[in-house]
Amino acid sequence: MPSRRLFLKKAGATGALSVFPGYGWSTQNPGPVYTYTLAADGTTAAYDEALAVASLQGIINRRSGQLYVLSPQHAHAQYWLELLSSRGRWLAARDVRPLRADLQALVQLAGRSLKGVIIWDPMVPATVNVATTMAGVHDALVLSPEYADRYLARLRLPLIRDLRGRFTGSETGSRKNDAYRWAIREFLDKGLCSSRWLCLFQDSFSARSRGNLGYVVSRDWAVQNRAFVFDLSPWGDETPADDPRQKIGTDLDTYRMILARALELSRGRHMIGLQGFFLEFGENSQTLGYCKYMKTATHESTHGEGPTEQQMLQLISSYNTYMSQGGEYCFNQSLHRLAPRPFLKQRRAPKPVPLERKTYICMPPMDDGVYAYMPSHWDDGQRGKLPVTWCNFSADVVDIFPDIVAYYYQSASDADNFAALCGAGYIYPSCVHKEYLPLLARHSRHYFQATDITIDSMLIETELTAEIKSAFSQFAPDGLGMVIGDWRKHNALGVPADLLTPPREEVWQGMPIIGLTVPRLMTSDIHAFNGIAATADALAKAIGEHRREFPRFYLFRLEHSSPSDIAMTYAELQRKNPEWHFELLDLYTFFSLYKQHLEAS
Repeated sequence: MPSRRLFLKKAGATGALSVFPGYGWSTQNPGPVYTYTLAADGTTAAYDEALAVASLQGIINRRSGQLYVLSPQHAHAQYWLELLSSRGRWLAARDVRPLRADLQALVQLAGRSLKGVIIWDPMVPATVNVATTMAGVHDALVLSPEYADRYLARLRLPLIRDLRGRFTGSETGSRKNDAYRWAIREFLDKGLCSSRWLCLFQDSFSARSRGNLGYVVSRDWAVQNRAFVFDLSPWGDETPADDPRQKIGTDLDTYRMILARALELSRGRHMIGLQGFFLEFGENSQTLGYCKYMKTATHESTHGEGPTEQQMLQLISSYNTYMSQGGEYCFNQSLHRLAPRPFLKQRRAPKPVPLERKTYICMPPMDDGVYAYMPSHWDDGQRGKLPVTWCNFSADVVDIFPDIVAYYYQSASDADNFAALCGAGYIYPSCVHKEYLPLLARHSRHYFQATDITIDSMLIETELTAEIKSAFSQFAPDGLGMVIGDWRKHNALGVPADLLTPPREEVWQGMPIIGLTVPRLMTSDIHAFNGIAATADALAKAIGEHRREFPRFYLFRLEHSSPSDIAMTYAELQRKNPEWHFELLDLYTFFSLYKQHLEAS
């Protein structure tokens, strides 16, 4: 992670502190920002502390951003605090005041907004999610039994509910599912939870013993927004690792109940965002961790990561629910979302490049992570020296990190622009009921306009119908990148080429459509940057397998890559294959030329 001084110095060279028309933070000073530093030492006590702090933060920050949580082991929270407190940014006028590392200080800060305490039951890991849901509904502090013994008497707060021993499995044969179904009746059925947000957050089954805080520090968002929180398997053909004695399909039945109740709450008037994921990745979203619902080093399953992801997305999509950004190791979402919403304008006009007999390629970084992933690559020394379209977020991220998105737009060079990754939230449009496709189009158009984006760089789907193409043409008129395939029955981490079907390359209602170019096996050799030579060879191999007449167009997804990685890979690709006459383009210029080519064919 670069130092703040170096980051600001380099960003300033590309206009970090300059302001586009329409930008500008409020000068009103709502008071200090108080910081609380977690122990974050990988212990059970660290888990319990972070859980209590996150529940309090969601209450404290519900109406005004007062509490900012830091961690000595996770540098991004400090990084963004320093950046957003620098001259001209929305926190610059506010004093930053550290609080002592004691819950009493946070309880005092919460004041009358805090109504009481919920104690969760470590013997039923799902109750950590039920308690988080209750914290949002009742404005309550969530405590483990150990923390309750330590703090409850001296905090002098009423006990709203003690969940210990409450769920026995008498209803479903599963204590886990008994807990969630009780919460459905008490909170979703009664309309006490948000109709806009759900949270798929890993419960305490393995995370607490390891002191893993990934899906703990983000619970301030769930509490602030009164979201329903759960952790269930999307599969109905095997039991999960945390509940092997349940009747097969019990998790999936409860999952569907939650989604159905949320859809009823929304009344079909708006889409539903789902924060979180079924899998633990780690702070930089690059290292696979523990999962109860797929094959990992710690759990035998007939399902791999890709099939489980597709199964989950198809399940939630059928209930008007999309996967949103935010979640694991995203600190302080409850404060970031309160930042002023600036007017976003980017430099996306296609460059005046003539259409020639060349191999046009675009390899934008495509991976979600404006909070933890993008900063280190944004500061790369090659940024601004080659055309890069940053496809690192779905457009709805402005709901969660408006200040961070604004920073990227403000500090972008003439060579940087932005396109959406998986639309305005990760969803399978083919699973959305047809009567709701206009709602999906309106939802997406709102966020694409808010971020000045007109291209969706990668839609993952099992099919591409005329209805879907027409919907996307309403908000992504300048281009749609596609990956089509159904790999739910394929158990390896990669996806064989015979499970992928390229879309018809065409202009649909003015929108050019292209398939992402992939090799025979979608593995890290093409998606994650794997060194200059290996990545260049993988790209060349994929181009050779998808040989076309000139002019040729190839769109690659390149995860976890910096501008330097892209520049060196491109140079190596040119050096080894000069006869292909490469030209590297940003995505807007790429699609503009591609559309010219299709219309002239």
